[in-house]
Amino acid sequence: MAGSDIDPDACATYRLNFPEAETVWGDLRQPGTHAALVDQARAVDVVAGGPPCQGFSQVRNHARLIDDPKNSLYREFVQLVGQLEPRAFVMENVPGMAQMGVLEQVEADLSCGGRYVVHPMVLDAADFGVPQTRKRIVFIGFHHDLKLTPPHLVGTGASAAIALGRPLDATQRSVRYSPELDGAGDLLDWLADPWDERIVTVEQALGDLARLEPSGYKRDSRPASDVRGEPASAYQKVMSDGGGDVLHNVAVPRINADTRARLRAIPPGGNYLDLPEALTARYLTGLRWGQDNGSGVLSRKHFYAYRRLHPAIWSWTLNTKADSVYHWRAERSLSVREFARLQSFPDRYVFTTDERRGELLGRIDGGAAHSRYRQVGNAVPPLMARAIAQAIDEVLPA
Repeated sequence: MAGSDIDPDACATYRLNFPEAETVWGDLRQPGTHAALVDQARAVDVVAGGPPCQGFSQVRNHARLIDDPKNSLYREFVQLVGQLEPRAFVMENVPGMAQMGVLEQVEADLSCGGRYVVHPMVLDAADFGVPQTRKRIVFIGFHHDLKLTPPHLVGTGASAAIALGRPLDATQRSVRYSPELDGAGDLLDWLADPWDERIVTVEQALGDLARLEPSGYKRDSRPASDVRGEPASAYQKVMSDGGGDVLHNVAVPRINADTRARLRAIPPGGNYLDLPEALTARYLTGLRWGQDNGSGVLSRKHFYAYRRLHPAIWSWTLNTKADSVYHWRAERSLSVREFARLQSFPDRYVFTTDERRGELLGRIDGGAAHSRYRQVGNAVPPLMARAIAQAIDEVLPA
């Protein structure tokens, strides 16, 4: 088993959690790094990757997606599959790819000249027991010699059937479902049952971490008994099993007085639309922080920075920053550990950074704390990855 990334911090985390695997750090477009990964992966059955693919606009002038310089890592993935010829491969990407008219191109590229049968599908992590809505397009390819059809995954369908309602007075949110969808009522029962793992709410995911310190607590590792209570859901039990006596990644970011004031006005499940006009001023307490657009009010980029989780449904899609969601009860951001729970990483999985200081190839500015949030936010949820792996394993012969 081997993994590769250009980010040295992501490599450090992979190495820490999978010491038995080979970690290849570097730019796969460089011959030495490419050769090192190929050397480790010659006998693998499955190749999986999530290369960035940004040149959607090139479709409009009839250029090939794979020829766009912005998509060089996508091209590298296709070349690796063609070179290694594994029995199967998995490629994930943003769902926008399915809407930009490039699916036929991607299927053709990944077929490697007819050597692979390729099946794309859009999946939502919330349909696979992850307490977060996170849509991704997934391509599964089987080698043509296997004469097998790649599996099509079908989850619970909860993400399409269940949503938060927004009352006119905007003081609270309630979970609702689409009655025109068959079985939607049963999905609500699954959602409400803490011991049903098929659909998981925010509280079912994070409720046992209620003893985390308030904003500004910098200690990143603590005795698990000081932070984590007894599991009150099947998900909490699975996440805490094997976590050991020390819980890592529990530091809670500091928030300023302006943010705290706004959070008090936003109900669980609410967002910036719930703020009264007085709280939409750019600065509330006289403390000037961040960039000012000169308008005197919050800019559009702040709109996604004021969202409070709702305990009775899954989370919004996490991004790479701590302020992408706030706790539903406490006036604080989430710790990296809570981010990881919402992504379905178990507590035994620890996020770290490369110990070397200074500039490194692939290192992104922002510091160690931001790197850990970024690593979690960029990840494929493990429970969704497991569902994909199980579907492939059930079809592929031993």
